Amino acid sequence: MSEIEIKNNSELIDYKSAIKFMENRVIEIINNKSNELIWFLKHDHIYTQGTSSNNNEIIKKNNLQIIKTNRGGKITYHGPGQRIIYFMINLNKRKKDIRKFISTIENSLIDFLKIYNIEATSYKNRVGIWVTKSNNKKFNKEKKIGAIGLRVKKWVTYHGLSFNINPELDYYNFINSCGLENYENTSLNEIGLEIHEREFDENFTKIFIDNLSKL
Repeated sequence: MSEIEIKNNSELIDYKSAIKFMENRVIEIINNKSNELIWFLKHDHIYTQGTSSNNNEIIKKNNLQIIKTNRGGKITYHGPGQRIIYFMINLNKRKKDIRKFISTIENSLIDFLKIYNIEATSYKNRVGIWVTKSNNKKFNKEKKIGAIGLRVKKWVTYHGLSFNINPELDYYNFINSCGLENYENTSLNEIGLEIHEREFDENFTKIFIDNLSKL
């Protein structure tokens, strides 16, 4: 696993520039010219619509840009306070099973949250990570804290996970996030936990690399 490069950006990265970078990197990985990459970053305030999204998921308009993108999934929000992890991973070296790879991402975030006494789960019919209990206090209804949307080219993955550390959650009120009605999004900050993105990057990396080694 030492061949996987880890890239951490603390500044805001333009979304379209990030897509171009990933697409180029994926081609290099396919051609054995670059190592696999896990990229931690953040975007400015935007909405992105995946390949299965439609405009009915927009409840009301605001001044944020809406970008149609080539990842799987529906509409979601990105912004400061949210950590984005893009996975450029070569599944030709592992099981060629995208569902198992998604489960690896989900389980890694669930394992990360356990460190802070936060219980979370995933659902077969709802891709993503849902918080059910924090500090032994059970939620009345699960809330989403992490969204996943991927694309695969010749069994090399890209795009990935968005995780809410302390974003402005009000931006979710303008959309049916991930195409789901009547579900709320949450964040570590809303739950009452403050951590720095560096702490998240370091802990999540260790957990994910370990889980990926079993794929």
